[in-house]
Amino acid sequence: MRKIAYIGCLGMIGVITTEFGVIGILPQLARHYAISIDTAGWLLSAFAMVIAFAGPFMMLLLSRFNRKTVMVVSLTLFLISGLVSVMSPPFWLLMAARMLPAFLQPVYIATAIAAATDRADKKDQHKMMAIVLGGIGIATVTTVPFATYLADVFERWQASFVVQCIISGSALGAILLALPSMPVKEKQSVGKHLNILRKPAFVISAVMVCLMNAAMFATYAYFADYLGKVNGMNAGLISGMLLLFGVMGVAGNFVAGRGLSKSLAGTTMAFLGGLTIVAVGIYYSGAFSVWTLLLVAAWGFLHTPCFLTGQAYMIAYAPEAPEFANSLSISFGNLGISVGTLAGGWVIREYGIHNLPWAMGLLGVVALSLIFLRKIF
Repeated sequence: MRKIAYIGCLGMIGVITTEFGVIGILPQLARHYAISIDTAGWLLSAFAMVIAFAGPFMMLLLSRFNRKTVMVVSLTLFLISGLVSVMSPPFWLLMAARMLPAFLQPVYIATAIAAATDRADKKDQHKMMAIVLGGIGIATVTTVPFATYLADVFERWQASFVVQCIISGSALGAILLALPSMPVKEKQSVGKHLNILRKPAFVISAVMVCLMNAAMFATYAYFADYLGKVNGMNAGLISGMLLLFGVMGVAGNFVAGRGLSKSLAGTTMAFLGGLTIVAVGIYYSGAFSVWTLLLVAAWGFLHTPCFLTGQAYMIAYAPEAPEFANSLSISFGNLGISVGTLAGGWVIREYGIHNLPWAMGLLGVVALSLIFLRKIF
């Protein structure tokens, strides 16, 4: 049970490194391809958009297949994507290569969570889910900043994609060698899956997750560019801030995991509310100082657990179709990532990069209001 969860976590590290690894190298990519930073941001938003719109359909299509096979195929696509990206293809091909694994990203995550929680006691299911989703925090601590660091040291953004290939390949090998065959025992009908969309509370929570992720990524998608241009940090310091952000995210994930077993809505509101307040501090942070350091630490502590709280918050109202609910949660979350990245790019073009935190704060307030609305239903 735990072995499946830990291997699922390793695969999650590869998935998250692929999705978010470009954040630290967006300035380099913009210079290399002679494009604006918001155009380079499409490497993140297009990835997220494919997940948002294709994820639920792919989950419905593949939910009856052996879970090990689904995980293997998913990570194979991530490995192929990384290998193509390392070759410095034209921008359109780089975009296409990144979009390829996005079709199966929510399928991998939902399948890994389902495999890890399938035989767990009800009281341990959140713990198993937290282990798998812990890969998000681990990636933000290790592989994402390390990939950015290597790209800075070698002055080649391709180094970031090399790291992605190594992690995806390692996870693929672990699944092939260490996981048993995991056929789906109870094959649910498409109709039973789709019935959860008739629940007003579930639909409201889906919109909330979308807006919460939009708030998270309106500024975070341009993390490296913001810290460089607004806070005056160099590339090495930015890598350090990514590491600090990730370390605090792991700590936050641990706190959130314990809090969810006591109060699902309360824990979700606490982290989202804190993230909204931190947006104001980021706006007034100024040049690099101890204050900036503390803000980045708080930002990371509050940001990363929102993936876990949003996932748990949404699937709580769909126990009859957990895998489909998981895939919808991932899809709506990535729709939010796309919306937030595009909104952040628009703010940069129209009002300047220093105003990005206001987009983060405003979207956070709207997401919080939906938590109160869901209580009515």
